[in-house]
Formats: sequence, structure tokens, C-alpha cells
Amino acid sequence: MLLVGIAGGRNGSVSAMRFDVRAAEHADIPALIAAYGWLFAPPGSKPPSWDERRAAVAVAAAIDSHDAVVLVAVAPSAGEPPGTPAGEAEDVAGVVIGFSTAYQDLHSVRFGDRAWVEDLAVDPDQRSRGVGKALLDAAKAWARERGATHLELDSAEARTDAHRFYEREGAEYRSISFGWQL
Repeated sequence: MLLVGIAGGRNGSVSAMRFDVRAAEHADIPALIAAYGWLFAPPGSKPPSWDERRAAVAVAAAIDSHDAVVLVAVAPSAGEPPGTPAGEAEDVAGVVIGFSTAYQDLHSVRFGDRAWVEDLAVDPDQRSRGVGKALLDAAKAWARERGATHLELDSAEARTDAHRFYEREGAEYRSISFGWQL
């Protein structure tokens, strides 16, 4: 699906960019693993158990799963028209500028089928250009198609920029999440 992001830039100017949002392919895995660094940069941090090989296996399993979707936002390569399917050119079809992983993971007694966004990240140089919105919208569409009644995610308290983004995108409620390393 071809999406065009047009949004206010960080300096108040209007910036436009073209990008594709599509389901990830196995060829995208190295770029996806590298892109996790965007989540680990401050105010985030790398989980103590992070292992790139294990992460690559997990991303491959999510790509192959019926109950998950891995989405990538890809900027067209130089000279390549937006909307060109990945793999048509002999070289890399574009640069990953954002990604999201979503899972249909829980049938809640109270709320019905839940879709969970585990990861949503955009290249810091490409933020505020509609990429995150396009990825979130695509995750919502995937969840609706699968019959989910709601989509949730959590976000570390320090990620105030992300919180503003989610609020702009109309999140209907907030909650506090607790977790334990096992």
C-alpha cells in the first residue's frame, strides 16, 4: 500500500515524503534488527536479555505467523517510483525508516480479542512526517481485519514524545503497566 506522509516538521515547516508501508519479508530482517536501536536510544534502553540472533529468529517467526504482522515503512530508492514492490530491483528496494510489530494475543473475557503492538519505531531523522501514524493505522487495520475489538500497547514513562503522539492519534484510554524480568 502506498502512503504519502505530509505533516508539520519539527521546526514548524511542512515536509512531505513518500514511503511504502508493507508487510515485512525475510530479506528485511537485518534492517529490522538494526532498527531496534531506535528503541534502545535514550530515553529507552537495551533489554538485558537482548541477543541479535534470538531477535532475528523471533522476527522471522512473527513474519511467518498467522497471528502476527511485522510492518515496515520503506523509503523508495533513488530513481524508484513509490509503490514499487520490494524485490523488483536487483538492489535493495529502499531503506527501512520505521517498523511495527503487532500480535493478536489474547481473548479477554471482559473486552474480546485484543491486538497488541509490541514495537513501533521510526528513524529519528524521519519523525514528524507521518511514518508513525501510517504504521499505527496499518496495525489498526490489520487488527480490525482479524476481528480484534481493541488494540493496545505500552510505553515507558520516560517516552513523553511517544505519549504525545499516541494522544494525538486518539488513544481512548491510558493505563499503567507493571513487569517483571524472569
